[in-house]
Amino acid sequence: MLSPTEAAEPATDGTPEAGLPEPAGSAVRRRAARWATAGAVVWAAAMALHTSVPNAGVNAGSLFQTLLPWTGLGVPLLLALAVVLRSRIAAVAVLAPAVVWVTLFGGALTDKRSGGGDLTVVSHNVDERNTDPAGTARVLAAAGADVLALEELSDASAAVYSRELAAAYPHHAVIGGVGIWSRHPLADVTAVPIMPWTRAMRATVRAPEGPPVAVYAVHLASVRVSAAGFATGRRNDAARELAAALRSETAPRVVVLGDFNGAYRDRALSPVTSRLRSAQGEAGAGLGFTWPAAFPVVRIDDVMVRGMTPRAAWTLPATGSDHLPVAARLSR
Repeated sequence: MLSPTEAAEPATDGTPEAGLPEPAGSAVRRRAARWATAGAVVWAAAMALHTSVPNAGVNAGSLFQTLLPWTGLGVPLLLALAVVLRSRIAAVAVLAPAVVWVTLFGGALTDKRSGGGDLTVVSHNVDERNTDPAGTARVLAAAGADVLALEELSDASAAVYSRELAAAYPHHAVIGGVGIWSRHPLADVTAVPIMPWTRAMRATVRAPEGPPVAVYAVHLASVRVSAAGFATGRRNDAARELAAALRSETAPRVVVLGDFNGAYRDRALSPVTSRLRSAQGEAGAGLGFTWPAAFPVVRIDDVMVRGMTPRAAWTLPATGSDHLPVAARLSR
């Protein structure tokens, strides 16, 4: 026989025992548990179907895909809610978004770096407001890369980088706001018209051993987040122009370095990313966030390749820029 106290105790899933009066507050908790369960399922569906989140109007799809790695934070929050509500059903439902997140990003958390590689590259948005370009140049030179691609150069800072990097990188070219520094000779240097002003360039790197490599330094247009939504129009136009240039590229080995102002998974960048592979995705350790440098939450700087094999990818220490530099070791 149940005592009065036991009779008032609800089941652990928020449902009262059959034939017993429902305790005060139990109905509210059961409704909350149902909402928590539904929320977990909807959250899992949104993550799994992120390519289907509408991108019309405020570009919610691009914003959601940019922040997609952070959707995993919903898992512990939903689990805590299920515990508070004492709902076994809600707790089990949390497995759905957890499984989806692990499927999407579990592989990124493993260390996929390996040995080998005959070309090391670094890309860095050096920030035109950087007050210590000389110090930034020293950090980059210390990485020992064969090729550096720098974005967001000003006339004044380009002169500083040219002076500070001259000893380690005797070959360089700057066009507009982007530049390439190389230990090996550069040929076929040209601007790549992706915007009305120059934010991309191409050069052929000719190392003494191994085949030549077409190297692009790229800085796509910035995006803006406001009450009107996620403004990406100019960036998307630049991505399409870059994709057109890559379609015309005849070199079998291509490296695209730069600030893409968007995540690799952002569908709006697919004209470019569908033609290239991310070195971080294939040979990195972790998610490799690059911006903002003080507390990185997204990876908008990347090394992308075609006809090359990534062996390792990583971020470099912070400089005076608001971006972290990214590096990769590649095999031709």
